[in-house]
Amino acid sequence: MNLTELGWCDRTNQHFATLTNGSEYVAARVALEYRRTYRIYTEQGELPAQLSGQFRHQAADLSAFPAVGDWVAVQLHDDGTHATIHQVLPRQSQFARKAAGGKTEAQVVAANIDTVFLVSGLDGDFNLRRIERSLVLAWESGANPVIVLNKADDCEDLETRLEAVEGIALGVPVVPISALTGSGIEALEPYLQPGQTVALIGSSGVGKSTLTNSLLGDSLQETRAVRANDQRGRHTTTHRHLLRLPSGALLIDTPGMRELQLWSTAEGLETAFSEVETLAQQCRFRDCQHQQEPGCAVQAAIATGDLDPARLHSYHKLQREQRHLAERQDSLASLNTKRRWKAIHKAMRHDPKRR
Repeated sequence: MNLTELGWCDRTNQHFATLTNGSEYVAARVALEYRRTYRIYTEQGELPAQLSGQFRHQAADLSAFPAVGDWVAVQLHDDGTHATIHQVLPRQSQFARKAAGGKTEAQVVAANIDTVFLVSGLDGDFNLRRIERSLVLAWESGANPVIVLNKADDCEDLETRLEAVEGIALGVPVVPISALTGSGIEALEPYLQPGQTVALIGSSGVGKSTLTNSLLGDSLQETRAVRANDQRGRHTTTHRHLLRLPSGALLIDTPGMRELQLWSTAEGLETAFSEVETLAQQCRFRDCQHQQEPGCAVQAAIATGDLDPARLHSYHKLQREQRHLAERQDSLASLNTKRRWKAIHKAMRHDPKRR
């Protein structure tokens, strides 16, 4: 197995040389992660891997652990049947969300990706606001987003929905397909070149597993029908997996995400709502909230029909969510600092040299 075929590049090679500094570690890419157990691709083939004890002890938070798509420095065991992960190389890009539940930390869904396919169904589960949220995270990831609208064969008003999506995704390619029949999939080929990594992101039931099977040319991923009453999906992919496609590209299939909370999205929000940001620069007041202030260019654009009021509502909603998250992050950082100083003071009190 050739590292170049797995996406290895000069930048990654430089990081690896700096981090390993002549050690006997070898490079590998994380292909699968499940409850802190891993499978990796190496030049020696695909192997199971585990984290070193030192890595587990020093990992600062959830985002520091290896994610699917990560390049890692590993030590191969003498029998050649498994490996130990010692370091994660700096990421070129990462699609991250706030971890599900009450924890205030990032969960890296996919790492070192070139393109994000944001997959949405054109059936009853179609949701413009969810696409907006996904776009914010995609722009923040450092990868290039492509909106893939699946189930085009099951959509009676395709042109209307295409126009609606193009209206909220300025400059982003929008590709209607049918993963079931194969219609339109050839439009994805430019993003699936050898060595390129693509991540599939979308909620349950949008057809990611069906699309994966179509791109693989094989029914590797299990597929299940959506619920008839609301057309919401059930999880079929249960863990993230880096797959090698016949084209030479690498595909990260991910489980459907019912919860897609923002994480560190300042730049992503500005890019995803670039038309609002551009209008805001023309407002009379720099701190304009785009409500009832005089000279508000954003409200003027809404009045003339140049801006959909739903876009401003969504923009404000995501801004509030971002501020709330930032406050929680600051509070957590302050608490962690207090805990560290408390531990230092406790250690100093018990230091016999100070007695």
